[in-house]
Amino acid sequence: MSWRLPQILCLSLLPCFYVGAAVDFKHDVKSLLSRLGCNGASCHGKAEGQNGFKLSVFGNDPLGDYQSILKEGRGRRVTLTAPEESLLLRKATGEVGHGGGVRIQTGSRAYKVLAEWIRHGLVYEDQDRPALLALRMEPESKVLPFGGEQPLKVVARYADGREVDVTWQSVFHSNDVGMAKVDQSGQVTIAGSIGQTAVMARFQGKVSVFQAIVPRPGPKVNLPARPVFNFIDKRVDQHLEQLNVHPSGLADEATYLRRVYLDLIGTLPTANETEDFLNNNRPAKRAQLVQDLMARPEFTDYWALKWSDLLRVDRLALGHENAFAYYGWIRDAVSENRPLDKWTRELLTAEGPLSDQPAGFFYKVAAKPGEMAAMTSQIFLGVRITCAECHQHPYDQWTQQDYHGMRGFFEQVKYKKLGPAEALLAEGNPKGKHPRTGKPVFPYALGTVMPEAAPEGDRRRALADWMTRPDNPWFARNLANRLWAHFMGRGLVEPVDDLRATNPPSNPELLDGLATALVESKYDLQAMINLITASRTYQLSSKPNQTNKRDERNYSRALLRRLPAEVLLDAVSQVTGVQEKFHGVPAGSRAIQLWDSQVQHYFLKLFGRPARASVCECERAVGASMAQALHLMNSPQLETKLNHAGGQIAQITAHHKDDASLARELYLTVFNRMPLVGEQERVVQHLGSRRFQRQKAVEDLVWAMMNSVEFIFNH
Repeated sequence: MSWRLPQILCLSLLPCFYVGAAVDFKHDVKSLLSRLGCNGASCHGKAEGQNGFKLSVFGNDPLGDYQSILKEGRGRRVTLTAPEESLLLRKATGEVGHGGGVRIQTGSRAYKVLAEWIRHGLVYEDQDRPALLALRMEPESKVLPFGGEQPLKVVARYADGREVDVTWQSVFHSNDVGMAKVDQSGQVTIAGSIGQTAVMARFQGKVSVFQAIVPRPGPKVNLPARPVFNFIDKRVDQHLEQLNVHPSGLADEATYLRRVYLDLIGTLPTANETEDFLNNNRPAKRAQLVQDLMARPEFTDYWALKWSDLLRVDRLALGHENAFAYYGWIRDAVSENRPLDKWTRELLTAEGPLSDQPAGFFYKVAAKPGEMAAMTSQIFLGVRITCAECHQHPYDQWTQQDYHGMRGFFEQVKYKKLGPAEALLAEGNPKGKHPRTGKPVFPYALGTVMPEAAPEGDRRRALADWMTRPDNPWFARNLANRLWAHFMGRGLVEPVDDLRATNPPSNPELLDGLATALVESKYDLQAMINLITASRTYQLSSKPNQTNKRDERNYSRALLRRLPAEVLLDAVSQVTGVQEKFHGVPAGSRAIQLWDSQVQHYFLKLFGRPARASVCECERAVGASMAQALHLMNSPQLETKLNHAGGQIAQITAHHKDDASLARELYLTVFNRMPLVGEQERVVQHLGSRRFQRQKAVEDLVWAMMNSVEFIFNH
């Protein structure tokens, strides 16, 4: 059904979308409704509509919207004989009461287009109009100062070669309004943050991006020569030079030691380990430390925990035995340093009895093919396609067809009982169809062209082949970005699982370099850890200088990062020497060894342990709360650990009769460094003032130390 009336050529005075084409609904009016916010999720696009008028969200169903405007509301929304009397115009201009307020002005461009569409027959689609191929933002990027402004121009390129200025019909969105704001005329205004950010324009399902580069104001900084440990430093330095920012110096030995322990094994160094490292004068001791830590069992514990969060090892969804088997498979992959592409393929193509193929439990936590597709895309590609199940992605290129194309790879997944056991199978040739149009949709990967038939055999193998190819546009970049975020506290793309053209990396050259290095290492996790930790950028101090004190996104200094719930609890237990007890878990287990996220524990829940209900990194809460602060200051459980007669604090106090020696041991134990002269003097003074309550004085001191930023944060 074309719903097309005879073509009406645009009048010379009418601001048409495309010269020589009829003003139609599918291309012109739908775009206007999007620009004006009418089909947004907070207006007529929400599930129940607004005041009896419902549109599909973001114009996902243009034919349905067309019929709603023409046929509903007793036909009063459009009046062919008197366009100006149409409710569509009178409400939008405020002549008739409208909950959404005034959206257009009488006589404006938008008003003229809507009036012309009504006047000339309510054309649904001009089928002779050339296809829109792409958008281009002008300029594509620019260096702008604080408070600077930049008007943007959006150019549409059509199949017949013509280019049209569609700025006034486009919808604009800033990725970071704290850094750059944009109004719907395309005027960008820079706020007071340095770095790089993006502004998106959307028109008729296509998107384009403008990147603003905001340097630090003030005189140009002449950066002194600094050592370049590897290509990471070179690409970070080039970016910082553009931003007029000087990086901090290297972290001292004690700070580096603590940082790398926490990042690699989620565990504090002991006092003896700290002293040994500080007294070690070998030039390559930092690199050797990384190698030593990756050989420790805690490395496997910690990284298995990280992957278990992402892959949703969930006892409630899988059952106790199955979840434990799934965790065991993940743990083995980390312990063996199995290449990331290899175990991804194993996971995606698992089949047979689940007792032999525990990787197959990946599909049990997402029961439906669409959920499997969305989970796979977000974890392994860093691409969010969930919203495309119902409508065009508002900030990306993905359509409903793209979503159902990915969904088709998992339509064959079934489970079959084999006696008491269960097997995962991929069989049959199920046919998918577009939920709105009813047209067939064959399995195809994101960013590729839909084939004319489904692939033969297990479709998941075709997906795994495409996904792990060296030239895949997302797989290596996504993994590299996730690893970088773990060690640096912030991804080159944020959020880390939202890679898209409209959310570009803060340092594209660096992300490209990391992805290339990952591919060249044959997806070796440990090799990437060596690369990142060997960089000067990773080893920078967290102490700011005058040029980078406002920078938290360009890696000019180390960021303060709150310890994850499990790591913080283990740190408290290690310092006090009193092990935590977990219900239903073998005695002596540490928090980072808990494979079951459902183990009931108030501390872990309070400090943000994820429930593994989703694959989003955001499920792990990293922000601070008043409840957390009060717990650390007042918890009876913490007090019990501190004053435990057999605990480490009591042992240290009894062993060190000299207050200065005791102060030194406490700082090595809690902060993993030597005390400064002034700190040691204050501790000695404190203990001397409470000589008859020495043990209690030590406990109070350690309690205060464990409530400090230095202890709670990785720095």
